[in-house]
Amino acid sequence: MKVVVLCSGGMDSVTALHWARREHDVTAVLSFDYGAKHNHREIPWAAAQAKNLGLRHEVVVLDFVNRLFASDLLKSGGEIPEGHYAAENMKQTVVPFRNAIMLSIACGFAESAGAEGLVIAAHGGDHAIYPDCREDFMQAMGEAMRLGTYAGVRLLRPFIALNKAQIAAEGVRLGVDFAQTWSCYKGGEIHCGKCGTCVERREAFAVAGLKDPTVYEATPPLPAGPTP
Repeated sequence: MKVVVLCSGGMDSVTALHWARREHDVTAVLSFDYGAKHNHREIPWAAAQAKNLGLRHEVVVLDFVNRLFASDLLKSGGEIPEGHYAAENMKQTVVPFRNAIMLSIACGFAESAGAEGLVIAAHGGDHAIYPDCREDFMQAMGEAMRLGTYAGVRLLRPFIALNKAQIAAEGVRLGVDFAQTWSCYKGGEIHCGKCGTCVERREAFAVAGLKDPTVYEATPPLPAGPTP
């Protein structure tokens, strides 16, 4: 199947890109610059991954999101919270309806590029704080994409039942160099080691029993996840 892959430059989406390259015919790789504090750090890795695989890479600029939406993930928002990824305060980093907006644009691009599928790296660990990463949303969005295109574009979500540690293991199996990916929401020179995505990244490698190639500013003890 000809597919377009959504790739931010993070470890999940880069792994999804390598998975798609093995399982499908990748027509293009698509990234979004929507004003997140870390976009300037992660998108270059998405571009580099696409180049290394000989694939077309496009960046869609959504500057209205930073101007009009409320989220601490955005440059217009407050400080990035620290702690466990699934903690209540991490909801401050949710960008309202982000995936729906990006998937709508990506779907139109996919059909225009002659693709029949769109790959997104949404995974089980996202469900705690992101409503638009949950499987019921993905099913509804996938149905809208299928019904709203002549090509019947399919939404492929190969990692929806996996956690971050399992994705890390899959990436190693696929030959992903995780040193060439970016997670930290703060967007500094190196990963901070303390924000939700850094904690999640560190935890994933630890749980999977894999060496973490990431350079962090600090590596305090990993915080416990919230009680269910």
